[in-house]
Amino acid sequence: MKKSVILCLAITLLISTVFLISCSKNDPNTIKIGVIAELTGDVPAVGTSCKNAAEMAVAEINKDGGIQLADKKYKVDLIIEDNAGKADQAASSAQKLITQKNVVAIVGPNVSRYTMPAAEIAESSKVVLITPWSTAPKVSLDSKTNASKKYVFRACFIDPFQGRVVAKFTLDNLKLKKAAVLYDVASEYNKGIAEIFKEVYEKNGGKVVAFETYTTNDKDFSSQLTKIKKAAPQIIFLPNYYSEVPLQIQQAKRLGINVPFIGSDSWGSEELLKLCGKDCNDYYFSTHYAADAATPATKKFIESYKAKYGSTPDDVAALTYDSFGLLLQAIKTAGKNDRQALRDALAKIPQYDGVTGSMQFKEGSGDPIKSAVILKIKDGKFVWFANAKP
Repeated sequence: MKKSVILCLAITLLISTVFLISCSKNDPNTIKIGVIAELTGDVPAVGTSCKNAAEMAVAEINKDGGIQLADKKYKVDLIIEDNAGKADQAASSAQKLITQKNVVAIVGPNVSRYTMPAAEIAESSKVVLITPWSTAPKVSLDSKTNASKKYVFRACFIDPFQGRVVAKFTLDNLKLKKAAVLYDVASEYNKGIAEIFKEVYEKNGGKVVAFETYTTNDKDFSSQLTKIKKAAPQIIFLPNYYSEVPLQIQQAKRLGINVPFIGSDSWGSEELLKLCGKDCNDYYFSTHYAADAATPATKKFIESYKAKYGSTPDDVAALTYDSFGLLLQAIKTAGKNDRQALRDALAKIPQYDGVTGSMQFKEGSGDPIKSAVILKIKDGKFVWFANAKP
């Protein structure tokens, strides 16, 4: 009896091993691309937008028969992993996609604090990772040498550019010279933009009268906002996520703070409009594209997305779609389903015209040069207000 049980276990283990080995091999008829998205956790709207756009991009490619390489077309096999809003899960998802699923490239994560650990895995494994929405400079920098990573790219601008845009807009367009800042000190994204804003704002004649911090998942901001109120700013900069900003603004207004607020691209989800309502009306934020000031190619993307999902694509969706466009162009240029060839082709793309605008990669860097836009929240909608070039 014991021998038969042991034999059954041995056979089961052998079958499982063979299955895992077979799954890890490349399917000769498909090109595997992985996605790591924040489907659950603190910013699920971000993950949903990423997933939607990824599935739409791949469906369009496969509808045309796939990617033409030499005399054969290859369908794209999309493999999606949820990082659940956790850094360690983002890293394990990257490891799984690379070693078990054998993807040729990874799109995502989107939030900088989740992208950084995944990017470390991708770089050490020599597999391309392109993040749609992570703007923190450290995402694409080697943590030991501070040089640019060779396998990590992004479809978005970086925080130093965005911080300068918001600071200059506040001074030059809004003519407000006393600002306060409230930001998450535990998040590389929030912290980075806040520091750049302060530096540029003060260098150009403004004064930051309060520079207050909180920690991820905090819900009570009354202490920081009380200090900000006493400092009497003319405007408050909140480089924080759409899930946090409404609560911060509502608490500020309950304390009698009546000055305007300004934000960054992390405001760009339609969830912010639902959560904030009239409390966010007439405020501005910097972001990656404007749906109401679109090129013909962008309009086509927006219409297709609306038809498929019933909502206007946000910046995460648009940037994810551009990430797949970049990969598609690089795979075609490489001419084969190969990780190193893809990386080399992607690094040499001189210019790509996507739905979020034109982008150029400088030699040796995966950070594109591209423009930003300023949107205004007006009557429950995001409305284009201005462009900001590098």
